[in-house]
Amino acid sequence: MPDSIPFILDAHLDLSMNALEWNRDLSRPLDEICERESGQADKKDRGLGTVCLPEMRRGNIGLCVATQIARYTKRGNPLPGWHSPEQAWSQTQGQLAWYREMERRGEMAQIADLGQLDAHLAKWVDGPRDDLPVGYILSLEGADSMVTLQHLERAYESGLRALGPAHYGPGTYAPGTHESGGLGPAGPDLLREMERLGIILDVTHLSDKSLDESMDIFGGAVWASHCNCRVLVPSDRQLSDEQLRRVFERGGVVGAAFDAWMLIPDWERGVTTPEISGVALSHVLDHIDYVCQLAGNADHAGIGTDLDGGFGREQAPGDLKTIADLQKLPGLLGQRGYSANDIDKIMSGNFIRLLRRSWA
Repeated sequence: MPDSIPFILDAHLDLSMNALEWNRDLSRPLDEICERESGQADKKDRGLGTVCLPEMRRGNIGLCVATQIARYTKRGNPLPGWHSPEQAWSQTQGQLAWYREMERRGEMAQIADLGQLDAHLAKWVDGPRDDLPVGYILSLEGADSMVTLQHLERAYESGLRALGPAHYGPGTYAPGTHESGGLGPAGPDLLREMERLGIILDVTHLSDKSLDESMDIFGGAVWASHCNCRVLVPSDRQLSDEQLRRVFERGGVVGAAFDAWMLIPDWERGVTTPEISGVALSHVLDHIDYVCQLAGNADHAGIGTDLDGGFGREQAPGDLKTIADLQKLPGLLGQRGYSANDIDKIMSGNFIRLLRRSWA
């Protein structure tokens, strides 16, 4: 294990969703955020959050892929969401405004090109400091808020650098988790425009067929920001060995997700608990290790926690109380025989290498 505290890149955090829809002031200490939710026990995960900017700094999580997310649900779709793509687009722009306010206050810094990346990493080279801004790479989870391809270009100009065409259920551009079928009629054009602009394709949540079609069409950089292994936890939300290999062949990276139902089989939401199941950070390592063994090296594994992505401690590894506990992972990886160099790759280096290649 490295002597210093490893720098961590978390490839998937729904920060603006937590700020605007969960009404969490992420600039405040985590205890304060949870205390303000103490009277909302009837709502899912109230008072059980794990993420805030001070805890990210404490854990040396100096860079993340931070999302915009706003589902457009057509008539008949039972999932929650907005009733027009224009509403969904406007919601993502409100989320962007929150990121801009965090930048204005010095809490966060948008990272959108190689020069900004290098400058940001140089600030964090000596380890965590309370006065450092947390860097974020802007990503869009689910493309249905893209009213037109011109909206995609506008989003790129605002810093969008990664995009997952699907989320859950049916979608305009691609079907997502728990949905079957291939790309929608507008999907191929979206992918070609993403490639032209240099936006990274996030294959997370794509249905099996739409993932294959996307990989056939899209020639740019690819990652799976928050995915685990289907062989360990059977579900279409996870990646099969064939899909993992396709990501490896493209030089992609797979970020291990921390949602408990993706870590161990037979998790029943709202019933199973970390205490009952024994789910722990060791199960995250099982998925990381599987990716490394399948690839034959540690070059394609990373971290994409999805912490507080609609769940809290009630549905997270039992030995994780805050996002700062990601610093437990290097020691656990070392116990499994991973070298200091490979640990650094997994904690941040692989995603940083992909960004450098994409932005060169």
